[in-house]
Amino acid sequence: MRPMLATPGDPRTGPPTGPEWAHEVKWDGIRLLADVQDGRLRLLTRGGRDIAVAFPELAGLAGMADDLLLDGEAVAMVDGRPNFGQVVDRVHLTSARAAAQVAATRPATYLAFDLLRLDGLDLTGLPWSARRDALEQVVEAADLAALGVPPVYDDGAGLLAATAEQGLEGVVSKRRAAPYREGVRSADWLKFPHRDLLSVVVGGWRPQTGTRSRLGAVHVGLPATDESGMPQRDPEGRLRLVYVGRVGSGLAGREGARLAELLARVPEAPYPFVEAIPRAEATGSTWLEPQVVLDVASLGITPGVGRLRQPSYRGVRLDLSPLDLVATR
Repeated sequence: MRPMLATPGDPRTGPPTGPEWAHEVKWDGIRLLADVQDGRLRLLTRGGRDIAVAFPELAGLAGMADDLLLDGEAVAMVDGRPNFGQVVDRVHLTSARAAAQVAATRPATYLAFDLLRLDGLDLTGLPWSARRDALEQVVEAADLAALGVPPVYDDGAGLLAATAEQGLEGVVSKRRAAPYREGVRSADWLKFPHRDLLSVVVGGWRPQTGTRSRLGAVHVGLPATDESGMPQRDPEGRLRLVYVGRVGSGLAGREGARLAELLARVPEAPYPFVEAIPRAEATGSTWLEPQVVLDVASLGITPGVGRLRQPSYRGVRLDLSPLDLVATR
C-alpha cells in the first residue's frame, strides 16, 4: 500500500477556513506506514521498503492489535523540536545491534495521524473524522511511550503562525469528510510548509575548489517526463533529468563526507540532464546514474530559469527512489 499525499496549498491564501477542515502540525520526520499482522510489525517507507529493524524502540506497536495499519511519521526530537537529520539516517540501518545503539541515544517517536485498517476492517472509505476518532481510541488503549497522536486544531491560520514562531515545519489541512485515497496526491489534504523543501535526484558532483576528490557540490534535477507524463530514459534505460541547479551549501564537514561515501558507490554514467548547462558549471564534474534522492531547502525555483534559489542540502532520502518523484513534476 502507498500512502496518501498532500497537495501544496496556496501560500497567498493560507490554510482553508470553515468547520469542514481540520489542521495538524507538519512534522519533520520519516513518513512510515505501520503494518501489524499476526504479531509482526512492518514499518514501510513510501517506496514500500520495510525498515522496522532500524527502529527497535517502536517494536511495541506490534502488540496494539492482531491486525492494524497506521499512517504516521517517525520523529526524533532535539531540544523539544523535530530534527529530520537525527532520524533520516536511520533508514539505511540493517543491523539490529547498530539500530539499538542509535535508539538508545536518539530515540524516535511514532506520531500516528491516520488509522487505515483494524481487525480486518478496511477503514479507508470512511471520513477522516471517523478514522481520527477510532485512531485516538486505539492509541489511548495501547498506552505506549513511543507512540502519540498529534493534536488537531480548528484555526489553520493561527496554527500556521504559531508553527512559524516555534520553528516547526508547517501545517497540513485535512478535509474532515474525505476518505483516504491510497497513493493519490489529493487536494483533500493541503500542506503549508514554512520553507520550500524539495526532493531532487543527484545527476553528478564536482570537487571542492583546490581539491580533486573532496565533494564541493552536487548537480541535481527532477525526472524528465514526456507529454503523457511517463519518465524519459536514455537509450540504455537510464532516467533523464531536468536540471534544477547545483547544491553546495550544507555539505561541509561530516555531512559532505557521508554523502561523498554514498555517491562513490553510484556508477558513473553519461551526462543525465536533458539540457546542457554552462561549461563553467560542468567543468570538473563527474556524472552519475540517477539513483540518489536528496532533500534540498531553498527559496523556491526561479520562474523562467528553472533553478533553485539559494539551495541548501538537508539530507539523503533513502526511503525514496527517483521514480517516486515523477508524480511531483
